[in-house]
Amino acid sequence: MTENSPLAAFPIAARWPAADPSAIQLYSFPTPNGVKVSAMLEETGLRYEAHRVTLADADVKSPEFLSLNPNNKIPAIIDPDGPDGQPIGLFESGAILIYLAEKTGRFIGSTAAERAETIQWLMWQMAGPGPMFGQLGYFAKFAGAEIEDPRPRARYLAEARRLLGVLDRRLEGRDWITGAYSVADIATGPWVRTLTATYGVGEALELDSFSNVTAWRDRFLARPAVQRALDIPPREI
Repeated sequence: MTENSPLAAFPIAARWPAADPSAIQLYSFPTPNGVKVSAMLEETGLRYEAHRVTLADADVKSPEFLSLNPNNKIPAIIDPDGPDGQPIGLFESGAILIYLAEKTGRFIGSTAAERAETIQWLMWQMAGPGPMFGQLGYFAKFAGAEIEDPRPRARYLAEARRLLGVLDRRLEGRDWITGAYSVADIATGPWVRTLTATYGVGEALELDSFSNVTAWRDRFLARPAVQRALDIPPREI
């Protein structure tokens, strides 16, 4: 990497070198939050390179990764052609989705009112399904499943059902959360998918009873860009 490279100021680029420093650099793993950004990049057609950053401390707590995301979570990006043509690094999946939507003028509404409504539902995902479904996964599938006390699992099952109910009512008479396909769908879809694909809690949640949600999930997963994003960067190399 030369001194004139737009990535020269980013230490992360030394550990995960760019083949094309002029393309957006994605540092991620195909968890729900990672898939959000991969799907957005695939949907927009922006040029990008995906770098596999595992969830192991050796990656996400490395000095190079922390230099871009001090919160040590995937995903993160560098856009070498950021505002005013200057490179910019970003972390937090919701913030990245808004940035990419505004960069391309896509998937965030065409009026100020539509933009506000879309961001509202994106923030709902960030505050609700993301952390609550994640906690449910911990207590139903991962290390928390070993805890004998049933209350944590029951708590997050109940909250996940409540949130699915909110989404189901919102989708009544709509194909997509805000009417047109948007970052709200791109953010929420991977988290609903993981309830069955990873956590195995579909039956416990009675997920099939939320018919608007399951139909919407299937529409989302049928999109070619989303199908590609489910393994970007590849989980296994």
